[in-house]
Amino acid sequence: MLFGSGAFGLPTFEAMHAEHEVVAVVSQPDKPAGRKRVLTPTPVAQWALKQGLPVLRSDDVNTPQFIDQVKGCRPDASVVIAFGQKLCPALIGAMGSLAVNLHSSLLPRYRGAAPINWAMIHGDTQTGVSVIALAQTMDAGEIYAAQTLTIDPNEIAGELHDRLSALGPDAVGRVLADLAGGTLKAIAQDPSQATRAPKFKKADGTADFNNPATLVRARIHGLTPWPGCKVNWRCQASGQSMPLTIKRVEQRVEHGVEQRPDDLLAASGTQASPGTVLDDYCVACAQGSVRLIEVQVAGKQAMKIEDFARGHGLAAGDVLSAIV
Repeated sequence: MLFGSGAFGLPTFEAMHAEHEVVAVVSQPDKPAGRKRVLTPTPVAQWALKQGLPVLRSDDVNTPQFIDQVKGCRPDASVVIAFGQKLCPALIGAMGSLAVNLHSSLLPRYRGAAPINWAMIHGDTQTGVSVIALAQTMDAGEIYAAQTLTIDPNEIAGELHDRLSALGPDAVGRVLADLAGGTLKAIAQDPSQATRAPKFKKADGTADFNNPATLVRARIHGLTPWPGCKVNWRCQASGQSMPLTIKRVEQRVEHGVEQRPDDLLAASGTQASPGTVLDDYCVACAQGSVRLIEVQVAGKQAMKIEDFARGHGLAAGDVLSAIV
């Protein structure tokens, strides 16, 4: 039996459907989407319906009535991925001899709703997925399997999300094979090593250039595509300000060494303070600089920085700052 809502679980669920009998798929209820707020099934529910699989939906899967529905499906085992509701012990007990969750971090690091984003924002070079037992403490269950992945400094959180989701079929598949073979083993998490990965609010989506370039790049990429990284752009030529969403940057390094603030001069010849736009669309940080690659303004498509600068007048000497 499969429990999921978000797209992260789709590669694993597709593999489970190909290799096992799926008695039912449980997902969140349809929600309004788009400008017209049309009720739309979750990505997992859409996939399951296309496969002709039974789909159960509830805004509270812990009710006695819903637990009875799960029992009626008589699952041998269940896989939970990006479902969106906490499952009570009675429900877990009805989910078969084994109920596991695929989590997008190397637990116990980054327990919570946004592990991919926080791994990037904190500048981690590696992350991965963990297959764990369901537990009443968030993401604290015993670990059955884990798989590691190196983070590319030039990728954004959405891209890392997709690469991590592709690890799911193998990781979960190995756990189910070990279960069938009677060789499944679990390792307890060390709670002293646990860190939190809380979900973001839209107001969290900004970056402060009064930080080293390494952290500025990590934050921008870790916030993309959600909640996005919006900064205030002050145009030197017009004196006007407007919000600008930064979609992608690259950290600028000279001869293998991160640039110092003293090395960063604006077009006017004055020393560049953090947030100042430099030549070649670089932005000065407290240490080093980042080069803008892709940006977006409200109501427009994302654009390469060269195209945006030609159409909107972004130039050296302009200033970008965090939105507070």
